[in-house]
Amino acid sequence: MVWGISKALEEETIMDHNLGRIMNHSLAEYHVAVNADVHELDVIFVEEHDEIVNPLGVKGLGEIGLVGVPAAIANAVFHATGKRIRDLPITLDKLL
Repeated sequence: MVWGISKALEEETIMDHNLGRIMNHSLAEYHVAVNADVHELDVIFVEEHDEIVNPLGVKGLGEIGLVGVPAAIANAVFHATGKRIRDLPITLDKLL
């Protein structure tokens, strides 16, 4: 969940349209959200035991769990402010 929040609020690709190049292609410029950036989260587990998948009977979600987070944050901003967010990351100047 923290990864999805970071994706929505921190990731941005900056293009130089004159050169046609991505300007922030280095991980040195990449901000990764950490626990201090995200407050309390409520995680709900679905109880299901499936021994066909693996001997432990557990399933993992991995990256698929973060796909909807940016859209959910954009919708929350819309419901709170009435302003649609069409580009991510969300910055204050886009809300004004």
